[in-house]
Amino acid sequence: MKIVVIGAQWGDEGKGKIVDYLAGEAQIIVRFSGGANAGHTIVIGDEQYALHLIPSGILYPDKMVVLGAGMVIDPEELFKELQMLKDRGIETEGRVLISDRAHIVLPHYVKIDKERDASRKKPIGVTGRGIGITYSMKSERDGIRFADLEWKEKWDELDQVDKDFLAPYLEKLKPMIIDLSVYLGHHKNAQILFEGAQGTLLDLDHGTYPYVSSGTSCAAGAAIGGCLGPRALDKVLGVFKAYSTRVGNGPFPSEFDPSSEDEICRFVRETGREYGVTTGRPRRCGYLDLVALRYACLTNTFDSLVMTHLDVYDALDEIKACVAYRIGNKMVENFPASIDALNNAKPVFRSFPGWKKPLSNALTYEEFPVEAMEYIEFIQRFCETQVDIVSVGYDRKETIIRKSPWTK
Repeated sequence: MKIVVIGAQWGDEGKGKIVDYLAGEAQIIVRFSGGANAGHTIVIGDEQYALHLIPSGILYPDKMVVLGAGMVIDPEELFKELQMLKDRGIETEGRVLISDRAHIVLPHYVKIDKERDASRKKPIGVTGRGIGITYSMKSERDGIRFADLEWKEKWDELDQVDKDFLAPYLEKLKPMIIDLSVYLGHHKNAQILFEGAQGTLLDLDHGTYPYVSSGTSCAAGAAIGGCLGPRALDKVLGVFKAYSTRVGNGPFPSEFDPSSEDEICRFVRETGREYGVTTGRPRRCGYLDLVALRYACLTNTFDSLVMTHLDVYDALDEIKACVAYRIGNKMVENFPASIDALNNAKPVFRSFPGWKKPLSNALTYEEFPVEAMEYIEFIQRFCETQVDIVSVGYDRKETIIRKSPWTK
């Protein structure tokens, strides 16, 4: 069985934890897009791991993980991460593979990335990891892939500084590089989990362009970056928070109003630890945008949703969710492509009573307070998509499974 897990918002939805949890029943975990601009946090007991490139399933000693063809990979960052895992007792030797079609991030791309964003009239707010430049070089057909490292003509084209950067990694990389299509062909009956990066609303085509990432972060990217056809994928899960967050610039209709909702913004940010794993930047926070979430359900054809951070709302008397936008004198119920429309969208909220109880005490969904269940059930009706998994804490065990995605 092959399952895709992607973000249904602007990234940072808690995909890392969910992939880590579901990887317990998988054999292979494939990350299909993005680079070191992504950050996934996993908490197991008293241990916390921040991963940027390596798929979340690496923490299980018997799993294989693959960096897919749609990724852009900085070798220096990759080996730093591998060393970090080794230092913390996680054996990775022979378990981390790289698609030979993935592209390489070179050091001068990082400098160009930062300079280009700073020179924009309206900066996007990039992470400065060279990701966008690498994808640009890929599109312009001037990039370098892992498959090209043994191509003498391509190697000779590189500047000496790039050769010097890559040289220490060449021998270490050789046993890791594979033809991913052949590899998955040999494991076609395996349980495989495809891990996305960022989120639907940051997808290059379906997101809030130009305030998006440079890669494919929607469900279709799993087929492209995973080196297999879409008919081979069995299920798609969309991960979303009980509220909304965004890092960097761009429209955010349901963002908390700083003049009247600064207190709740601080509460959500601190309680939910809403700071970028990669950059440390504080995330912009707001109420759940159901218009945007329904759009994500439609563009990805989610089989089910995974809700995270619901416990952040435990102490509140009332919560809200955006159910429509008012743009000018019109009521808009669908997510517009126009940035101008989104920038001028005023959220129309529906209020829900809080539950005032710690959800982490619940062992099953049926033990949730009725108010929490009513909030979830309204989301299901609005999006016409079932919420099958609910996370109520950072730890792996603080996960409520209503229906396992591994069941056919």
